[in-house]
Amino acid sequence: MPRTSGRNKGKVRWSKLYSFSCLRTDTVEDATAQQFGGPGFTRVAFCNQPNLHKKGPFRYPNNSISMTKYNFVTFLPKSLFEQFRRVANLYFLLAAVLSVTSLAAFSPPSVIAPLVFVVGISIAKEALEDWHRFFQDLKVNSRTVKVHVGNGDFVDKPWKALHVGDVVKVVKNDYFPCDLLFLSSSYDDGLCYVETMNLDGETNLKIKRCLEATLALDHDIEIKNFIATIRCEDPNPNLYSFVGNLEFENQLHALSPSQVLLRDSKLRNTDYVYGVVIFSGMDTKVVQNSTASPSKRSRIEKKMDYIIYLLFTVLVLISLISSIGSSLFTQYDMKDWWYLDPSGHDPLFNPKKSPLSGALQFVKALILYGYLIPISLYVSIEVVKVLQAMFINRDIQMYDEETCNSAETRTSNLNEELGQVEMILSDKTGTLTCNQMEFIKCSVAGVSYGGALNEVDLAVSKRMTVDLEKYLSTIEGSGSISQSFDMFQFSISDNSIQKAVKGEDNIKNSNIGNEIYARVGKESTIKGFNFKDEGLLNKNWIDKPQVSDIAMFFRVLALCHTGIPVEDDETRKLNYEAESPEEVAFLIASQEFGFKFCKRTQSAMVLKELDLSSRVEIEREYKLLNLLEFSSSRKRMSVIVSDEDGQIFLLCKGADSIIFDRLANDGKLYQEATNAHLSDYAEDGLRTLALAYRRIEPAEYKKWNSIFTQAKTTIGPEREKLLESASEMIERDMFLLGAVAVEDKLQKGVPECIDKLAQAGLKIWLLTGDKQETAINIGFACSLLRHDMQQIHLNLKKEVNKHEKVLKEDILVQIETAYQATCQEVNKDTPFALVVDGKVLEVVLQSDVRFQFLQLAVNCASVICCRVSPKQKAMITRLVKDYTGKTTLAIGDGANDVGMIQAADIGVGISGMEGMQAVMASDFSLPQFRFLERLLIVHGHWCYKRISKTILYFVYKNIVFGLTLFYYQLYTSFSGEVLYDDWYMVLFNVILTSLPVIALGVLEQDVSSDVCLQFPALYQQGQRNIYFSWTRIIGWIVNAVYASLAIFTLTIYAYSNFAFQKEGMVGDIAHLGATMYTCVIWAVNCQIALVISHFTWIKHLFIWGSISFWYIFLLIYGALPPIDLQRGFRVLPEALGPSPMYWLVTFLVVIVSLLPYFVHIVFQRQFYPMDDHVIQEIKHYRKDVTDSTMWLREQKKSKKKSHIGFSGRVDAKIRYWKEQLRQKKQLIHRSSASSPFF
Repeated sequence: MPRTSGRNKGKVRWSKLYSFSCLRTDTVEDATAQQFGGPGFTRVAFCNQPNLHKKGPFRYPNNSISMTKYNFVTFLPKSLFEQFRRVANLYFLLAAVLSVTSLAAFSPPSVIAPLVFVVGISIAKEALEDWHRFFQDLKVNSRTVKVHVGNGDFVDKPWKALHVGDVVKVVKNDYFPCDLLFLSSSYDDGLCYVETMNLDGETNLKIKRCLEATLALDHDIEIKNFIATIRCEDPNPNLYSFVGNLEFENQLHALSPSQVLLRDSKLRNTDYVYGVVIFSGMDTKVVQNSTASPSKRSRIEKKMDYIIYLLFTVLVLISLISSIGSSLFTQYDMKDWWYLDPSGHDPLFNPKKSPLSGALQFVKALILYGYLIPISLYVSIEVVKVLQAMFINRDIQMYDEETCNSAETRTSNLNEELGQVEMILSDKTGTLTCNQMEFIKCSVAGVSYGGALNEVDLAVSKRMTVDLEKYLSTIEGSGSISQSFDMFQFSISDNSIQKAVKGEDNIKNSNIGNEIYARVGKESTIKGFNFKDEGLLNKNWIDKPQVSDIAMFFRVLALCHTGIPVEDDETRKLNYEAESPEEVAFLIASQEFGFKFCKRTQSAMVLKELDLSSRVEIEREYKLLNLLEFSSSRKRMSVIVSDEDGQIFLLCKGADSIIFDRLANDGKLYQEATNAHLSDYAEDGLRTLALAYRRIEPAEYKKWNSIFTQAKTTIGPEREKLLESASEMIERDMFLLGAVAVEDKLQKGVPECIDKLAQAGLKIWLLTGDKQETAINIGFACSLLRHDMQQIHLNLKKEVNKHEKVLKEDILVQIETAYQATCQEVNKDTPFALVVDGKVLEVVLQSDVRFQFLQLAVNCASVICCRVSPKQKAMITRLVKDYTGKTTLAIGDGANDVGMIQAADIGVGISGMEGMQAVMASDFSLPQFRFLERLLIVHGHWCYKRISKTILYFVYKNIVFGLTLFYYQLYTSFSGEVLYDDWYMVLFNVILTSLPVIALGVLEQDVSSDVCLQFPALYQQGQRNIYFSWTRIIGWIVNAVYASLAIFTLTIYAYSNFAFQKEGMVGDIAHLGATMYTCVIWAVNCQIALVISHFTWIKHLFIWGSISFWYIFLLIYGALPPIDLQRGFRVLPEALGPSPMYWLVTFLVVIVSLLPYFVHIVFQRQFYPMDDHVIQEIKHYRKDVTDSTMWLREQKKSKKKSHIGFSGRVDAKIRYWKEQLRQKKQLIHRSSASSPFF
C-alpha cells in the first residue's frame, strides 16, 4: 500500500532496538484459546461502524462524565433529604404543620416563613456549588478530538459525542478522550509515547506498540475502508491488564495492555496516533476507579446534631412539665376560678377532661418553647461558612503568580474541619514534585562533584557555630595538635560537612555563610541541569589524573539511553525526548560536560566529544549493536556499541546494588568511595544510578549475539527467561566508573510546609504509584525520612505460585515482627518509617490482616506506600479514617487521586499540570502544595474556633430566651400565655442577635495569621477539640440557664414588689415582657462582646447597633395605630422610657447575668491560661518587641517535637554531628597524649 512519508518517518524503528518486546507474534493461532462472550467478556466493538452501536445489545454509554452530586431529577429529593436529616429542620417542619391548627401558640406565617427561608438558603447554596461542578464537567466533556466520519474525513467533535467503535485521531500533547485500541502512529513501526501521570503518578513515559496488522492505517485516507471487530473484557477498574482480540481481515489478533491507550493519559513525543474507542464515559478504567461524590459533613456539624438532640430532650421535658402542671391545675384548681368561666368550651382548659387538656397543652408547649431549638443556627452557619470561604478564596498569600491560580473553597461545609486534621495522605507526582528532573551531583572516579552544602547542613552549621568555634580553638591550642588535626581525615558521611567542620566553607564568617545559603536555593539557568562545580565544568576535568575514566563516564551518559535529539524549529537548538525525564537530564548533563549527543540513526549514534589528546571537539560515530532495555525487575539498562576503531563496549547504568554485584575484581577501584557518596546523595533525597562499562572481545560478542538473537526470536512463555539469561551472560565483569544523582524537583516550599505541619502535630503518609526507590528518595528530599530512621519494608518474597493464604501468613509475620520492634522499650525514642509495596497492600487490604497493618502504620513516624493503584489509595484512606477515628485530609492533583480525595474527610486538589479531575472532585483546591500550610494552620485554626464559638453562643442565646418563656408559664400556673409580643419573637433571631454572631463567625481572630504560623502548637487546640468539647458545651448551657434565671427572677421581683412609676402604677404583661426582652437583648449582646478576642469596627457596629435597633424598633412599633398592635402601643416613650425602674433593672440584670462568665475568664487567664491567652498577653504588652528572648522561648515551646520535617532532620543531624565531633576529639587527645613530644 503506497504511503507518503510523515514528519517522523524514517527516524528510528524502535522494535529493532528493543530487545525484550520485539519480534512477538500477535496472531492467535487457536481462536478458541480466548473464550469471549461469557461472563466478564461480553464487550463487542464494531470498528468504524457506529450505526451498529445505536441499539441493543451493543448499545453502550456515550463518552460524557459527571462528577456532580445531583442531576435535574434527583436534586430536589436529595437536597430535601440532606436538609431534613438535620433534626432541627425536622422539628420545625413538624411545628410548621401544627401551626395551622388551633394548638399553635403563634401565627402560621411566623413559623412557616423562617423554615422556608432557612431550608431555601441551604438548598440554594448546594445548588450553586453543584452548578460549578456541572460547568467543570461541561468543560471537560466539551474538549474536542478528531473523529472519522467516513471517506477518510476527520472532523472535530466534543468528547461527549464519542461512542464505542469510533475511530479517533489524537495529536501530540493531547489527552486521550476515552479508552482506545491503538491502531497506528506517526512512527513507521507503530510506536508511541504515553504519559500516565494522571493514572499512576509516574513521570516516565510508557511505550505503546500497535499490532503489526494495523501498521498501515497511519493516514486519514487509509482509515476509510477499515472494518474490524473487537471482543474483550467488560469495563473494570484494573489499569494494568486487558484481555481481548481483534478480528481484522479474517484473522484473529491477541490484544494486550500495550495496545490500549487509557483516558486521561497524554500523548507525548509522537505527532499523532489513531485509535478505536473500546470503553467510553463511565465505562473507562479511570472513571471505574473513581467513586460517587460523597456528601461530607464535618465532625462539629455532626456533634451539633447531638446538641440539638439534647435541647430537644430539654424541650420535651419542660413541655411535659407544662403539660402535667396544666392538667393538675385544670383538674383541681380551675373549678374555683369562676371568673375564668371553666365551662369546658376551651379544650385546652377543660376540668372534665384534664388528661386531654394536658395532652393538648403538651403539643402547644412544644411549639411555644421552640425557641430552645435554634432554627436560624443552620442558616447562620451556612452564611458564616460562605463568607469564610470568600476570605479563603481572596487570601493573597495563597495566590500563585506562576499559574495565576488561587485557593478555592469548592464546598464550604468543611471549613471548620480544616482546623482538626491529624492525618494527611498525599500523592507525590505533581503534588510534592514538579515533574522535572535536574542533574545535581555525580561521583566520578571516586571523587564527588557538585557537593555544595544543602539546606539541612547549613541549618546545622548555623546552630552549631559556637560549638565548632570552641572545638576548633581547642584543637589549635598547640602546634602538634594542629598538625595531628591536619593529617586526620574525618569520616563523617557528608563531604560538605567535613568542609564545614574544617572551616573550609568559613561558616564562622556569617557573611560568607549567608552567600552560601543564598546559593543553595538559586535556580539553574539551564533546565534539567543544576550542577555547580568548576572541577568538571568548562572542560576542567581534562587535567584530572583519571581523565580516561572521566571521559568514559561522560560517554556512558551520552550513549546509554533511549533518547532522540529533536531540533527546535525556531531556535535550531537540540532538545531531547526520552522514555524518562532522568534520561533527558543525563543527556543535558553530558552535553554540558563536553559530550553532546547530536544524532541517532537506525544503527548508529553520533557524539560531538572532546578529544583527550588534541583537546578539540570532534564528531565520533558509534555503531549501535544491541540495546538491553530497563525494567523494574532488571533495574538496569545496557547498550552495546563499537567505536570507529572496532572496539566493542558494553555501557551500563542501573541501581547500585545491581551494578556492584556485576563488577570484575579489578573493577572495584572506586566502589568504596562511590558507595559513601551514594549514601550522601540518597540522604539528600536524590535519585541515584551507578555507571559501569566493560570492553568485549569480538569473538566473545559474536558468540553471545547468536545466543541473544535466538532468544529474541523464541515464541512462547520461556522467551523472557531466555532473554534474561542471555543478558546475565554479557552484563558481568564490569568496571565501575561512578554514579549520578538527579533531583525529582520538589515544588517550591514543600519541605518547609511539611516541617510546619509536623510541628503542628500532623502525620503525613505518602501514597504514590512510583517504584519504591523513587518514593524513598522523595521521602528524604521532603524530609519525611531521615538517615537515623529505622526503615521497615513490607515486600512479597517470591510471590509467584504462592497461595493467597501463604502470602497472608508471610505478610503477617513481617508485620508482627516490625510491630514488636516499634513497641520495645529500647526503641521508644527511635523513629520508624514504614515502606509498603503495592502488591503487599493488595493482599493486606482484602484480608483481615489490615487491622494489624494499620496498628503498625500508626505506630510509625512516616509511612510511604509505593506502586499504589487509584483504588488502593481510596481504600487506604478509608481504612485510616475508620481505624484511627481521626480527621484525614487527602491531597493530590491527578485523576488517580480522585478516589482518595473523595474517601477522605477533606479532599484537596492541586490545580497543577495534570488536568482538573482532582480539583473537580475536591472540597478545596490549591495552586501548590505549600499553601496547605496556610490553609490548615491559619484558616483551619480560625474557622474551627469561629464555628465553635458561633454554635456555643447560638445555644446560649436561645436557651436564655427560650427558658424565660418556660419560667413565665410556671409563674402564671401554666396558663399558656406568651410573655412576648409576636414581633419581638420574630426579631430576636432574625435581626437583633443575628449580625453580631455572623461577625463573630467571620471576623474573629484569637491571634494574627503571622502568629499562627510562628506558633504551630495553636493548631492542636482543634485536634484536641478544646473549644467544642462536651465539657465546654455543658458549661455554656449551665451559663445560659443561670443567665435566664437571673433575668427572669430579678425582673419579676422588681415589677412585683415595687411601683413601676411615680404615681404608684404597677407594670402589666406588656411592660414586663418589654423590660425582660430588653434585659435579654442586652445580656446576649454583651455576652458576645466578652467572647470576642479581636474587635473591629464592624463588630462594634453590629453589637451596639443591634441593641440600639431594639430601642428604635420600640419607638417605631409603638407609633403604629393600636388596632395593629398586640401590646406595644407607645410602650417606650410613655411607659418604659420615663421610668427609672426600667433602666435600673436593665443595668443590674445584665451585670448579674454576666458576672459568672466574667469571673471564669479572669480566673482562667490568671491561673490556667491557654496557649492563645499567653500569646495575646505578650502581644498586648508588646513583649514580642521589647523582650525577644521571651518571644523566641515561647515559639520554641509551641513546636511539637516531630521525627519528620526539616527541623527533625536538622535536630537528628546535629546529634549525629556532635557525636562525631566528640569521638574525633577523644581520638585526637589520645593520639596527642601518646606523642613523644608530650
